[in-house]
Amino acid sequence: MGIQVANKGKILTFGEILLRITPDAGGDWLRHNSLPFFIGGAELNVATALALWEVETRYFTAMPDNGLTAQLTDHLQQKGIDTSAIQKSGERIGLFFLTKGQDMKHDALIYDRAGSSFASLQPNTIDWDNALDGVNWFHFSAISPALSQQTADVCLEALEAASAKGITISLDLNYRAKLWQYGKLPKDVMPALVQHCDLIMGNVWAMNTMLGTDISTDLTETGQKSLYLKEAQYASEQIMKWFPKCKAVANTFRFGNNERIDYYGTLYTDGHLYHSEEYHTDEAVDKVGSGDAFMAGLIYGYCNNYNPAQIAEYASAAAFTKLFVPSDATTIKADQIIKTMKNAG
Repeated sequence: MGIQVANKGKILTFGEILLRITPDAGGDWLRHNSLPFFIGGAELNVATALALWEVETRYFTAMPDNGLTAQLTDHLQQKGIDTSAIQKSGERIGLFFLTKGQDMKHDALIYDRAGSSFASLQPNTIDWDNALDGVNWFHFSAISPALSQQTADVCLEALEAASAKGITISLDLNYRAKLWQYGKLPKDVMPALVQHCDLIMGNVWAMNTMLGTDISTDLTETGQKSLYLKEAQYASEQIMKWFPKCKAVANTFRFGNNERIDYYGTLYTDGHLYHSEEYHTDEAVDKVGSGDAFMAGLIYGYCNNYNPAQIAEYASAAAFTKLFVPSDATTIKADQIIKTMKNAG
């Protein structure tokens, strides 16, 4: 049986808040003393989208106890996000620099998040009963356990607490090669976390790297859609065999160069692979956060009792429409995404 969501309860997303600094490639930021920034972090982007779509959402992160944190907290509350679980500890907020127009896979990405408040969280210091009170869905990404062993331990602690309460758990297998610098490989850490998950999202390459699923050696990012769908189903079947609690696996496929993007998504559940319409554009303005919008779309679909085909379509349309939003989180409302679904194809 697929994922069944309780009617009442909040979505808790768990992860590090970040400020994304976006210098332009031409160096105008130096000449004009102007360096644009965005508030982000994969799990916050999910929370922001869900709150926009009128899903009750709580966010867990850690920030230092200072005036900047107070301003950021007020900002999140204005977006409808419950900030009561935010921990005030540590010394700083994490940053990353990403050249305007690039995505997270390029060399234009520079992290500056070592020693952040979130990365400094310690196990056995968080009141999970309080953080999970009234929660029916817990979401995290593979970015958090990539930061340090202690952050990975805090993740496991959170998952054990959520599992004990019967809370639905989702994971985005965000693979960031520049993280994972503390002597562990993803395959050393992720299986212990994944065993708690009901829904796993990623792509066939991340699943291979982080969980060891098989992948065809000749599969490249220039192949045929039918081959990708076959690989998605095979990887999903392997994950659900290895991790019996997992009830659904989603894959995203985004290809392109420069502003050109081709996009679609899949959802495997109850022995069937569903795939969305394929979207195309030559006018993408910001690639950051499209995967987070897809993840939020999955949760939104389940919380609204969509069938699996509708969930795959909504999530893919949410991710595609995010490409036209110059920010980390989507600002596209649910009714506009549903309209995009109807127009697809």
